[in-house]
Amino acid sequence: MRLRVYPGASSNKVTGFADRVLQVRITAPPTKGKANVELIRFLSKMLGVSKGSLTIVKGFTSQNKVIAIAGLSQEEVIQQLSPEQST
Repeated sequence: MRLRVYPGASSNKVTGFADRVLQVRITAPPTKGKANVELIRFLSKMLGVSKGSLTIVKGFTSQNKVIAIAGLSQEEVIQQLSPEQST
């Protein structure tokens, strides 16, 4: 799944999809991998999977990331990460 991450936000939330890219706001700062750790924690909670089921495949130091999610179909991921679910 492709994501665009905005670190340093006031709260963790999914803000929607734009051009087939999931937009995610994360409270952690973009230093020393803190935003990546918080992103994985937030997504695992939202999806109901273990943190080990999520892997940053591409974009570890970028706002644009590709995340692999084990155990869920793309439809399940999209349904569970709809912006209404993240509040």
